Formats: sequence, C-alpha cells, structure tokens
Amino acid sequence: MARALTGYAEDLHLPRLPAVASVQRSVARWESAAPVMPDERYQLLLAHLYARTPSGDLAVASGSDFAEFLDALGQLGESAGRIAELRTTLIRAATDGGGGMLALMSPGAQAGLSAALSDPSRADDTTATDLSAVVADVNSQVGSLPFVRLQLMLAPAVEMCRRLLAGPLPEPVVPAVLNAAVAASALAGRLAFETRDDTASRALYLTAISEAARLGHPWRQASVIMSHALVTLYSTQGIDGARVLVDQAVRTARTGDSALMGARAHALQAEIAARAGQVRQSQAALGLAWYDMESDHTDDPASTSFSAGHLRGFEGVCDLYVGDPAVAHDHFARSAAALTAPREQVQRAIVTTDQALARIRINDPRAAAELLHDCITAATSTGGRVPAIRLRRARQELRPWRREDFVADLDDHLMDIVGT
Repeated sequence: MARALTGYAEDLHLPRLPAVASVQRSVARWESAAPVMPDERYQLLLAHLYARTPSGDLAVASGSDFAEFLDALGQLGESAGRIAELRTTLIRAATDGGGGMLALMSPGAQAGLSAALSDPSRADDTTATDLSAVVADVNSQVGSLPFVRLQLMLAPAVEMCRRLLAGPLPEPVVPAVLNAAVAASALAGRLAFETRDDTASRALYLTAISEAARLGHPWRQASVIMSHALVTLYSTQGIDGARVLVDQAVRTARTGDSALMGARAHALQAEIAARAGQVRQSQAALGLAWYDMESDHTDDPASTSFSAGHLRGFEGVCDLYVGDPAVAHDHFARSAAALTAPREQVQRAIVTTDQALARIRINDPRAAAELLHDCITAATSTGGRVPAIRLRRARQELRPWRREDFVADLDDHLMDIVGT
C-alpha cells in the first residue's frame, strides 16, 4: 500500500511522500482498531488507488472499491462536501483519459446491460435502475465538469434507452426504462443546448416530452416542457416560442401532484410576462408561484426540483424588466446566497450576472464590474451558455463607462479567458 501511494504521488506530480517506512506507519494508523482519518493529500492518493480495477480501468460506481473507500471516509467523519469533491475529481480523471460512462457502472451492471441490449426481453428492474443511476450521476456533475465532458458520458445511456424501448421489453419493466429514458433525453437536450447544437437539443426534448407523456406523470412532463422552454428562450429570436411552451407547462403542472413543479412553471411564466412588459400578468404569476412554494411539500415527487432561492432569482428578473432595479438587486443577492450546492453553480452564475446588471441600472457600474469578474470565472468553468449570454448583455450596458479603468480591467479578464 505504501509503495502504491508513493507511485501515485509521482504519477500525479504531487509533492514526494516521505520514505516508504513512514508511509507504512500512516497506513497502519488508518487501519488500526481506533483509525485515524487520512489527511487530504492521502485521501486523494487513496481515491486514485481504490478507483482502479485490477485491469487498470476506472470504476467509481456503487459496489466498487472506490465507493467502499468513500463510505469508510464518511464513517470516519469526513464531510459530505469533501466526499463529493473526491468523487468529482475521479470522474474528471475518467473523462481525462477518454473514458466516461463505464466508470459510472459496476461490472455487474455492465454485464446486465450488455445482455439486455442483445435481447431486450431479458431486461429487468435492475437494468432500468442501473441506467437511471448513470443518468443521475452525470446530472449530479452539472456545475462541476464541463458540459462537453458530460455530453460524452451521457451519450451511451441515451442510446441504450432508445434501443431498449425499441425492443420487446417485458411489460413490467417498461415504466422504469421510460423513466430512465425521460431523464436521459431531457438532460441530453440540455447538454446539446449548452454545446450550441440547437437542432439536436430540440429533437432530444421532443423525444423526452413524448416519453414523459407515456409515463402518465404530469409533473415529469411539465418539468421537461419547462426545460425545453428555457433553451428555446435563449436559442431563438423573440419570446413567442418559449411562451407557448411555458403556458403548456403551466397547464400540465396543474394536473399533476407536485406543488413545486407548479411553482417553477408559474415563475417561468412570470419571467416571460415581464420580458413582454406585462406588469400585471407578471405579478399575478409570481403570486401563484409563491402560493405553490409555501404550500405543503410533504411527499412532493419533485421535492428537490425548485426552491425559494430559485424563485427569488425569478423575482429579481421580473423587477429588472418591469420593476425597481434596486429591489431586483436584493432579490438576486438573496438568491445567490441560497444557491450553494455544486449542482446549482450554473444557476448561481446566472443570478450573480443579473445582480451585476441591476447594479448598472442603479448607477453603480464599478461595483457591477467587480461582481462580473467572479461571473466570468463561474461562466467559463463549465462553459454555460446562458451565463455567457447574460455576461455579454451586462458588458454591453457598461459601454457608457468603456474608458474607465474598471471596464478595461474587466475586458482584459475576458480576453485572458478567451485566449486560454
């Protein structure tokens, strides 16, 4: 173990470890009856060690040695945030080497999916569970890994779902595979949009909407329609196409059993109305969104899909278009403070850029530029398309101050990012 850790330190170009005998004593302390937590450097080295299979492949799925290692760290008291960071680091390593989806699957899952693909009649609940786990894993890395990498990791799962649904699946397995297919197609549509492939994005969303309709869960269908509406808003001219989809999402959400999905649909409806300059309609939709948000969410099937932090961001956008920019600024600040999870970093970048735009509107361009420096870093870390659109708009509104040093510094930062 000591020699292996020393080798990984050299391979990863980390500072050299002490002599092997010293590392052995550290290993003994971790494995003693009263174990000591490895420090962060050793945690990283152990993560790389346990993530490798005997054949040299990366495996981070449930049931892998790596998953057992993370569980051990948790039992020793390591934070959930640090454990998630280690997992992201190893998934990034998998995509560095051109790997991806297979690293997210246990050997048993790989064998089971291969058998089901060759003969869909052999698919069972485990097949669908394994596919859903892969999609959930990729989804959890949004905000942590570049969208291009996530797209490469997800593509095989989308194709597997398509082939399974085209085959003679056992009837009891169909709903579970459909559920995985909806999640895979919708996420793939989002990732295609982020990588500026709008034609593929629309096709994937239409597939996801169709599959969601077969499931018979209106809240799932509403969720996909809303995601499609958002990418339509930012990939087409005008708001008419997005408005049609949002209205459809609101109608669909009303027939479902998720108040949070209703809140999200009304919030998006409020933004569309504000963009059109419709003050009364925007305020009415926001009122309905807060009514749904403040209702009882016990047993809500979409309990993690939308929060008060997200809704405050929508409030800010509405005030930015048809209200008071100072009030919008405060809404954005509260929203950004609430959006702290790794999965929420793209949304946080959008909200923070809008907050900078509000600062420009209240005649505080220097403070806006200061905030935009952070937005540049956040927007480029994953290649988010919407934060980039918002960032460009904020920079355009700084034109009256283009001769000021703080704008020149911002432009230098932008050029540094573009040139790297």
